[in-house]
Amino acid sequence: MIRVVVFLVAVAVAALGFAWLADRPGEVMITWLGYRIDTSVMMAGLGLLLLVLLLMLLLSLLRALVRSPQQVSLFFRHRRAMRGYLAISRGLIAIGAGDLKLARRAADEAGRLSPGDSLTLLLTAQSAQMAGDRAAAEHAFRAMSRREDTKLLGLRGLYVEAQRRNDAFAARRAAEEAANAAPTLAWAGQAVLDYRCASSDWAGALDALDRMKPALDAADHRRKRAVLLTARAQALEELDRDEARRLILEAVKLAPDLTPAAAMAGRRLAEANEQRKARRILEAAWKANPHPDIAEAYANVRLGDSARDRLGRMQKLADMVPGQLEGALAVARAALDAREFAAARTALAPYMSAPTRRVAMLMADIEESEHGDEGRVREWMARAMRAAGDPVWTADGVVSDRWLPVSPNGRLDGYQWRLPLAEIGVSRPVIEVAPAPREPVAPVVIPVEPAPAEPQAEEMPERKAAKRKAAAKPAPAEPVIPLVHAPDDPGPDSALDPEPVPETTSSGDAWSRIRQLFR
Repeated sequence: MIRVVVFLVAVAVAALGFAWLADRPGEVMITWLGYRIDTSVMMAGLGLLLLVLLLMLLLSLLRALVRSPQQVSLFFRHRRAMRGYLAISRGLIAIGAGDLKLARRAADEAGRLSPGDSLTLLLTAQSAQMAGDRAAAEHAFRAMSRREDTKLLGLRGLYVEAQRRNDAFAARRAAEEAANAAPTLAWAGQAVLDYRCASSDWAGALDALDRMKPALDAADHRRKRAVLLTARAQALEELDRDEARRLILEAVKLAPDLTPAAAMAGRRLAEANEQRKARRILEAAWKANPHPDIAEAYANVRLGDSARDRLGRMQKLADMVPGQLEGALAVARAALDAREFAAARTALAPYMSAPTRRVAMLMADIEESEHGDEGRVREWMARAMRAAGDPVWTADGVVSDRWLPVSPNGRLDGYQWRLPLAEIGVSRPVIEVAPAPREPVAPVVIPVEPAPAEPQAEEMPERKAAKRKAAAKPAPAEPVIPLVHAPDDPGPDSALDPEPVPETTSSGDAWSRIRQLFR
């Protein structure tokens, strides 16, 4: 709307100007080179305007002639760049579609038309990886790592190629270079962190974690830092106990529910005679995750206490989270140490119907300490062998007897306190099957005519060895759960059930049966 108004105002001003000049005619006389030109002011103005336009046209033509080689070169370069761009587009689409032949042809064409383009290098590397040409892919990624605009992409490619050929040194060097160039790059920071954790360089791992802090969630950063501080404190426990104590207290402050950190902090504070602070840390960790290490540290939070004092402390700890198996086990173990067998049995009573392995083992210890009944001890030990498992430190399918900061696959904070089969969702009750009583079977006596006895001295040595082997061979044990075979499955015992053989009837047998009818 504003442009329309401006245009109308300009037209109106021009019309007023022409009207003003028309109302005031004048004469203009030009004398030049013996010529004399007499005209009006209006015509002189129009002639001057035409002359200016003609001069501008001539100047434009001269400039076009002067710049024509540059324009022609620019046209061909632009055309070549467009063809290279189209080749790159076809190549990337072919890689996504899995057409290796078209991708390689497009990469060759793009390399000829746009040899220095960053997308050309990417297409070359991608097509080489797709064809399995690792050397060409690494060469392309190395060329990309030398450019400022594609440096991170090239380093990422070099890192992947080094991992594929199991070159840990080259992969670590590429990851560290990428992390130094871009500290917030997630993959580079995580790779550097994993490599330093694998080499137990906990100080370097903490430095790498701090550099990648902007790329992490706040809670994730606190948890990982607490795990690394705990690992470093464990490494320094025998070398510098004061530094280890400082590190473990910082870890507990960052992650109060980290079981190994809380247990270690409780032990260090108990040694320093700071029982109140130790109890506070251990109680907070117990409420978050009941664990036997927490219970053990809590039982010994005050050195020199009697077994009855430790039992009272364990009962107080178990009451904080009622109905927990770990609390019952802690109370029963403390009661066993205090020779309070009734309290130990009462603590384990809710779990006697389906005991776990630790419950059965503890009951065996109670029976041995209280009564010394070897039969009951063997019974509980047998139940322990058939009982369900207890939670353990497990990661990546590997069970460890203690907590470790890194899993076997190099994953930080990978070990979790849980059942080994919890990852695949197997949770079944344990069924104890007792062997069925055998029914008495009447012996079948088959009269056999005695064979003439052979002299003992003439018995063959092979026959004697066979007799000794048959006497020494134990009888097969009866299975607890009988095997049931499908109708179409012969099963492992199919050889014991041969197919029925049709009876062959002879004439002599038939006459003998007929004679028996008249006896």
